[in-house]
Amino acid sequence: MITIRLFCSAGMSTSLMVNKMRAAAEAKGIEADINAFPEATMETNAEGADVVLLGPQVRFMLKKSEALLAPKNIPVAVIDMKDYGLMNGEVVLEKAMALIKK
Repeated sequence: MITIRLFCSAGMSTSLMVNKMRAAAEAKGIEADINAFPEATMETNAEGADVVLLGPQVRFMLKKSEALLAPKNIPVAVIDMKDYGLMNGEVVLEKAMALIKK
């Protein structure tokens, strides 16, 4: 089981992406725990994640997130604005999986 955590301003807009990613994972036979949270809760809600993805609206938090998560060996990246806008859960899932394998 892989654990993917998404963070945005309030955890609301990323909920749509979570649903798309869950559907893509199910279609590919990937067991995944995918959830979205407000960025203010990253310290507690990123615990145990295999990868953390930031919504484009909080991309300014990338360096801070990397500093917080690097000691825990949790990769973090910003979701591409185009993929986010199109709600392309399959592509975002693939990028998350690639980060886990690094």
